[in-house]
Amino acid sequence: MRGPHNIFRLIRTGATLERTGAMNDVLDAFDAPPSLRIAAKALGWPFKWLGFRGDPSLPPVTRALTAMGPAYIKFGQILSTRPDVVGDDLALQLRVLQDKLPPFTVAAARASITQALGRPADEIFSEISAPVAAASIAQVHKARVRDTGETVAVKVLRPGIERAFRQDIDAFYFAARAISLIAPSARRLRPMEVIRHFEGVVMGELDLRLESAAASEFAANTKDDEGFQLPEIKWHLSDRRVMTMGWAEGVPLGDNAALDAAGHDRVALSERVLQLFLNHALRDGYFHADMHPGNLKVAANGDIIAYDFGIMGHIDEYTRRVYAEILFGFIRRDYRRVAKVHFEAGYVPADRDVEEFARALRAVGEPIFGMDATRISMAKLLAYLFEVTERFGMETRTELILLQRTMVVVEGVARALNPRMNIWEVAHPIVEDYIRGSLGPRAFAGDLARTAQVLARFGPRLPALVEAALLSHTEEPPQDRRRQGRWGYLAVGLLAGFVTAAALLPLI
Repeated sequence: MRGPHNIFRLIRTGATLERTGAMNDVLDAFDAPPSLRIAAKALGWPFKWLGFRGDPSLPPVTRALTAMGPAYIKFGQILSTRPDVVGDDLALQLRVLQDKLPPFTVAAARASITQALGRPADEIFSEISAPVAAASIAQVHKARVRDTGETVAVKVLRPGIERAFRQDIDAFYFAARAISLIAPSARRLRPMEVIRHFEGVVMGELDLRLESAAASEFAANTKDDEGFQLPEIKWHLSDRRVMTMGWAEGVPLGDNAALDAAGHDRVALSERVLQLFLNHALRDGYFHADMHPGNLKVAANGDIIAYDFGIMGHIDEYTRRVYAEILFGFIRRDYRRVAKVHFEAGYVPADRDVEEFARALRAVGEPIFGMDATRISMAKLLAYLFEVTERFGMETRTELILLQRTMVVVEGVARALNPRMNIWEVAHPIVEDYIRGSLGPRAFAGDLARTAQVLARFGPRLPALVEAALLSHTEEPPQDRRRQGRWGYLAVGLLAGFVTAAALLPLI
């Protein structure tokens, strides 16, 4: 499908960018080379009359993307998490991009529910409200389950959204290939990689079973978190195009007047929302990556309720340990240790100077610590840190950019609740507990136990590997001897590791 028929879509895209005044902003954000600028102008300017007008009250890029529909809105939202691709200024503008699409009818939602669940919607739900939220991919209805009388939220994909997205993604791929051909120097922007990332995210969101699974995993991780709730997924009322969960009843976290009227402690809420996020990111390595006020409520008992699990972040355990130690080093203002951690993790090339890097990190940290405590920003610290590490040759890591972006949002939520919040005082115990649990003796014992489990799986293969090593003989060709020798070293190493781990396991 990625053929010349996509040219009209690209012409209309260029025309809309020109008509809304967004073309120059986009080209500047990507630092586009002259050849690409000429091609983009030639594609857009003569056909400006074909472009969508959009909402003049919006910033140019946001106006253009909103006018072009669901796929472009979602593309902009995803690019807002990639300042490494679009630059900080455009990422900030895209961060406030909102879905401004008309809802589809309740009748269409009922038809989708009937088709997805295999029973008439009226047999399943005694009531289905008008849409309470309409986004680029799906919309949400409040409903009542006929059998139990329970109030639930039903998320339904837009009719025909899969086909519409596939067509637009095809056009995006066509554009990425054209950019690579017209301007080879633009390949540094990795256009094909950006579109592949977008496709992966969108295809996941177009299968609501995956969002249900994400919510279920998140609930399992956080079931013991005090003051935190998640709506329960109703698996028997969910499918690829429909997701049903418990209704979240509460006050929107962004409505300070309503929170005060309900008697909630905003200072306590501000501390809890930040500490919950840090716990999820560091302790679990799995965090809600879209924690803006529209996805958070406060229950009558003061618990924070999170919902909408379309965007989740994952950080592996090793990376969590590294970044917790980096963050803790900054809290203690031990810049040399922070620098050494970067080198030990291989994030900064070994040929760079540790002392010079430590001084660069000091230039990041000291101005922040010189501020009034209530003005210190952890999100700003992470932004400065990534800027410095990039200058010293560290490659961009997508999962950490998502962490930084979410940290910005969460910190904004916390400060809106309590402008005098001291970020370090709130974060310190969470980071310190994680450091103690992940780098101390208990963590070492746990690592040994997991190593023993891995080695045990190799147990049935060890005798054959050792026997093959011992039976190797000199008449084999040199290449075979070297290969056999390597297997022998592996077998002996595995055997030694297995014996050591087995001996230590009773002590753990």
